[in-house]
Amino acid sequence: MIQFDKQTNTLTLHTAHTSYQMKVDEKGVLLHTYYGKRLRKGDLSRLICHEDRGFSPNPYEAGTDRTYSLDTLPQEYSTCNVGDFRPTSLEADFADGSVAVDWRYVTHHILHGKYTIPGQPSFYDEGLTAETLEMVLKDAHTGLEVTLLYGILEELDLITRAVRVHNGGETPVALTRVMSLCLDFPAGKRDYITLGGAYAREREPVRAHLTQGTHSVGSVRGTSSHQSNPFVVVCDPDTNEDHGSCWGAALVYSGNHLIEVTGTQFDETRLIMGIHPFHFRWQLEPGDTFHTPEVAMVYSHQGLTDLSQKFHRGIRLNLCRGTWKDERRPILINNWEATYFQFDADKIVSIAQTASQVGVEMMVMDDGWFGKRNDDFAGLGDWNVNEHKLPGGLAPLAERINALGMKFGLWVEPEMVNEDSDLYRAHPDWALQIPGRKPTRGRSQLVLDLTRAEVREYIKDNLRRTLNSANIVYIKWDMNRSLTDVWSMGLPAQRQGELYHRYVLGVYEILEMLHQEFPHILIEGCSGGGGRFDCGMLYYSPQFWCSDNTDALDRLRIQYGTSFCYPCSAVGAHVSAVPNHQTGRETPMHTRGVVATGGTFGYELDLNKLSQDDLDEVAGQIAQFKEDWEVVMRGDYYRLTNPFEPGYYQAWMHVSQEKDVALVSVVMGETHANPIRPLLYLKGLNPQEDYELDGQVYGGDELMSGGLALPVQKEHGAVQYKLTRV
Repeated sequence: MIQFDKQTNTLTLHTAHTSYQMKVDEKGVLLHTYYGKRLRKGDLSRLICHEDRGFSPNPYEAGTDRTYSLDTLPQEYSTCNVGDFRPTSLEADFADGSVAVDWRYVTHHILHGKYTIPGQPSFYDEGLTAETLEMVLKDAHTGLEVTLLYGILEELDLITRAVRVHNGGETPVALTRVMSLCLDFPAGKRDYITLGGAYAREREPVRAHLTQGTHSVGSVRGTSSHQSNPFVVVCDPDTNEDHGSCWGAALVYSGNHLIEVTGTQFDETRLIMGIHPFHFRWQLEPGDTFHTPEVAMVYSHQGLTDLSQKFHRGIRLNLCRGTWKDERRPILINNWEATYFQFDADKIVSIAQTASQVGVEMMVMDDGWFGKRNDDFAGLGDWNVNEHKLPGGLAPLAERINALGMKFGLWVEPEMVNEDSDLYRAHPDWALQIPGRKPTRGRSQLVLDLTRAEVREYIKDNLRRTLNSANIVYIKWDMNRSLTDVWSMGLPAQRQGELYHRYVLGVYEILEMLHQEFPHILIEGCSGGGGRFDCGMLYYSPQFWCSDNTDALDRLRIQYGTSFCYPCSAVGAHVSAVPNHQTGRETPMHTRGVVATGGTFGYELDLNKLSQDDLDEVAGQIAQFKEDWEVVMRGDYYRLTNPFEPGYYQAWMHVSQEKDVALVSVVMGETHANPIRPLLYLKGLNPQEDYELDGQVYGGDELMSGGLALPVQKEHGAVQYKLTRV
């Protein structure tokens, strides 16, 4: 619900439990006055103190009033080079060489329903009460105009923001920085949390106390990256899982991004988020409009768990789309770690035969099925079936898999090309590379120039042909390198700064084609595992391969960090072989299964190499997951421990929306002589109800306040408890 108070010129955006307020002041500056717990009424601009601050200049229209300065006012979209020295929301080069932008209010519109962004992903309002606020601001000198878009998804406690930039002047403008979000906080001590990491160590939470100055993280790799996820939390220093104020922001975008958290000279905080300005330069001709990606915001006064759960519900129900968005995904087995490139049709079928006997529902054939793809050095770009490995093509193999009662899926990497390929020999200019320079390789491959329509059409045509050639119901869309040598034959020199963003728009265009033309197909995103795990990709692929690192103990950390923003229904998690291919570590089959139940669940190994005991364990895992999937996929997720801190065990739990079923998962740490018997305190149960566990009945309040005594387990052993309300 959006309320406009004409007397105070305030606009207040209400969700079920939060309020967000802005005010147009007497000089037309749009001030940010509040974002927090829901309010009944009030003009919170009364909290803004006007003082004469040294070296904080004053707008000309302020006259002799030295207490009014843009440098000290909280703004909805910050200005540039007109007196505010904090990070700017937008920077532009104008025809006269100037860069100043001074935003002033023009008008606003309140609309029913949630806005959309042309050619880009965004949250949608299906099944919700939703409104859009359009706030139009203009720089009077240049004619440049921004429309700040606010989407209010009331029941989800979620507010989205995006920006339309319109050149209303008479000369071209070069945008060099366009942020989607500017959020100013009042004075106070704060922490911030980002998700860092590396390949095979994705989304490691990094919490720091905010000091004076600008603290930034981001990606210039062309993707959201393994190293910096486009998600951030600003919180009070004492905020923990269960209490305290916290504000989360997730960028719905899959390319270069920037997150800046600034502690000001007056102990205030400014959060800036959007497309990274590195090598960004968007030419805006008179009359042209540029659309930024969307940011989704959530506030909670009940700690990080509640914040995460609100993101989980919003992403699962109103960002993911299609047939599979809220359904149980087929339990699959992927042959990559079982065979790598060394397979043929009979080998795939042999794995599938054993898999079908223990309850696996889908066989996925990974890299190596096309062209001369026998290693990393050749074949990418040539999407013709390698009939030496697969006689007759994909259809006969799919029929053999289907005859076992299983579905058939396929790995693809459409964005890439090898130099040793028919495609590259025919069209070397279709790869990103700078004339006169030798290209930089990643995984022995180059990146196709998706800014060019002919390249996108080539990829679409090949995907259509492949998917229509056999009964394929799943594709794993991979992307195995960062962008370098960023230059396109299809763009003039003055538009090369548009390439990074146009590349991402090209990816979205192809994925949207798949969504429209093949709605029955489940797409799992992948980028060397979790290198493009973001809200932008989840709009097209409702699950993402969480990490190439399938080691169960490492996955405890990766899945923990992922859970700060992303729901378990989006997490691709598999049981793999031991010794683990990434770490060499051996963990029990049961433990690997318990960890994988924190996601969509599947297998990444050759079941033919397992003992009968392990096969029996696999059959039991699959049967149990089929029974428990709804509480895992649709329930509320609780982090009970932090795997980055020392502990006797690591634990998490899922609780159904009705609080009638809970699944508690525990993995033990190192074992020592004369062990300590720790207690596990549960969360999320109804304290007024009783729950049955292994034939015993306990009160919900008893389990949360008194705890559960854990049995002694072998090192890295695991246990799961299922609680049912009686």
